[in-house]
Amino acid sequence: MRIIRYREDASIKLAAITDTEEIFPLEDSDFISLVQRAARDGVSVLEKVKRKIDSSQVLNKEIHQLDLIVPLEAPEIWAAGVTYMRSKEARNYEAADGDGKGPTYYDKVYDAARPELFMKSTAARTAEPGGEVCLRSDSSWQVPEPELGLVLDRNGSILGYTIGNDMSCRDIEGENPLYLPQAKIWRQSCSIGPAIRLADTVADPYDLQITCRIYRGGKKVVDESANTGQLKRKFGELVAYLAKDNVLFDGTVLLTGTCIVPPEQFTLELSDRIEIDITGIGTLTNTVVSA
Repeated sequence: MRIIRYREDASIKLAAITDTEEIFPLEDSDFISLVQRAARDGVSVLEKVKRKIDSSQVLNKEIHQLDLIVPLEAPEIWAAGVTYMRSKEARNYEAADGDGKGPTYYDKVYDAARPELFMKSTAARTAEPGGEVCLRSDSSWQVPEPELGLVLDRNGSILGYTIGNDMSCRDIEGENPLYLPQAKIWRQSCSIGPAIRLADTVADPYDLQITCRIYRGGKKVVDESANTGQLKRKFGELVAYLAKDNVLFDGTVLLTGTCIVPPEQFTLELSDRIEIDITGIGTLTNTVVSA
């Protein structure tokens, strides 16, 4: 079961999509109000949605006919780094100083007890599914980072899963790790969606296929896949560190790191189209523009 939000006649609406692609309108206009109503009724979100579906008529539209927006207004979007071996290798390549001697700080954080966590975005900085992500003007080496996102409540419980595009400036981060906020956060440097897969309907979140395709001038220039089973850290570990002496808000999203990095010489260009698939969630599509 997936939850989407969309615009219709200047209104924001919420809907559920079944595995047979049937769409059922829901009463709420945002995901968290649905979660809160389910809690007041003493049932799971999945049970609440099923009860609504049983008493509703299917929407006579397909998902591509809807004007989709971000599936929730995430108060904060956080991200984890160097959680996959491929990410560690890519970060080391960026930071290489030519001598190749000794471990880097990326090797150390990959093996450390404490994970790398950083603030990635806010609702105002986040692009919609099908919308535009921006290239930072002072970077010449930029890539998308396809990631599985955890949708959390204030207690750190995982409510569902979504797709995240964690845009990254590889040259800025590689120059100095203290530049990480500038390498990660700028206008429309993040996108999430197109749906939230309810956690109760995911049999094994460590067996999800992630695929990233990038098209340029109608030609596919990147097509790579990986599996969440390659993740070194468990979700509970990442969430526990995020919540440690911190405040979580209902609807906080935690991106769990990337296992797909385009070839080292690749950088995004204007008008590129990015597609990120994750099993059972859908396809997040964005077009690249200038900031």
